Amino acid sequence: MAQPRVLAIVLAGGEGKRLMPLTVDRAKPAVPFGGIYRLIDFSLSNMINSGFLKVVVLTQYKSHSLDRHISMTWRISDMLGNYIAPVPAQQRMGKHWFLGSADAIFQSLNLLDDERPDYVVITGADNIYRMDFSQMLDHHIASGLPCTVAGIRQPRSLADQFGVIETDPGDRHKIQAFVEKPSQTPGLPDSPDEVLASMGNYIMTADALSEAVTVDADNEDSKHDMGGNIVPWFVNQGAAGVYDFKDNDVPGSSERDRDYWRDVGTVDAFYDAHQDLISVTPVFNLYNDRWPLFAGYQAAMPPAKFVYGHHERLGHAVDSIVSPGVIVSGGEVISSVLSPGVRVNSWSSVRESVLMDGAEVGRNTVVNRAILDKHVHVEEGAMVGIDPEHDRERGFTVTESGITVVAKGQTVSR
Repeated sequence: MAQPRVLAIVLAGGEGKRLMPLTVDRAKPAVPFGGIYRLIDFSLSNMINSGFLKVVVLTQYKSHSLDRHISMTWRISDMLGNYIAPVPAQQRMGKHWFLGSADAIFQSLNLLDDERPDYVVITGADNIYRMDFSQMLDHHIASGLPCTVAGIRQPRSLADQFGVIETDPGDRHKIQAFVEKPSQTPGLPDSPDEVLASMGNYIMTADALSEAVTVDADNEDSKHDMGGNIVPWFVNQGAAGVYDFKDNDVPGSSERDRDYWRDVGTVDAFYDAHQDLISVTPVFNLYNDRWPLFAGYQAAMPPAKFVYGHHERLGHAVDSIVSPGVIVSGGEVISSVLSPGVRVNSWSSVRESVLMDGAEVGRNTVVNRAILDKHVHVEEGAMVGIDPEHDRERGFTVTESGITVVAKGQTVSR
């Protein structure tokens, strides 16, 4: 039996307003994560590991760094016609940019015409998780339905934060209703205190997807959104199924991280996802070599270095991730993630923080529960993340939970 033809579409045009100021100068999927990655690397790694090697990335908002990252990092052999290609908004269907995720696909239907796939896998580009989409495809084909939505189990008490999938009582794999952020919703038959929340991952039969986004494009009342409009369109026809993420068996996963999925759409969620990486037995394990996460392009960098061994000037890091090119020179790093090229100088303390590429922490400083974007410079004797009001006065963002964010290239003075 011939293998089905599959095209993967990664939706990467999001502006990411809730992640400001990390998205002031870049698209959300291009935001650095976990030291050496960018957010989009998780979706693309899942596609490659799943065996789907024809991938297009639909970009729009401030996409230069994202396009550059894909072009420099995600190069695969084209001997068998494989590719990962960024595709910018092109105004193919009129003088307007993408109006939503469904419109992005509608304006890119030429890609389906060129590739002529049997099935289309659609994902976002800004969630942290591992998933074998080949298992979801097998489920989709077996169901005989034209649309399958991936659902993850969440506490019923959090239903008002998600698009919730209500299943058919007679068939738990068929969607009876798709409700956006409901105040009340029934629990699952096998787990009354849980609901299935949409992960924003879909598999659709190519012809059905083309029809759905074309019909949607003619609807002036539509928001042209995959989850808000296209999925309900299929549901109303009794043509949508659900794939329960708990059934996905990724090689090398432990019981602790096998069903991990984190939406990092806010600064607090982004920060918490970093903290998930650094425990002895991490909630999300970067070190699963049976389902590798492919790192972004790195210029030639030396190994990380820790210098000065005097008891009053000890360069060290504990419970932390330290990337290539980092120098910890007589300072301490605790429960933090340091990206390539970070420098921490003597008598300084970095605690529970995320430092992106090229950030420099001067002598006698304190960085506490903070996110420093690329090339931030903390001057000698300065503190950040200690006094929220002082941080706000200096123009930094402080979240409700007290995380201070210093934007790209800013200087932290005393």
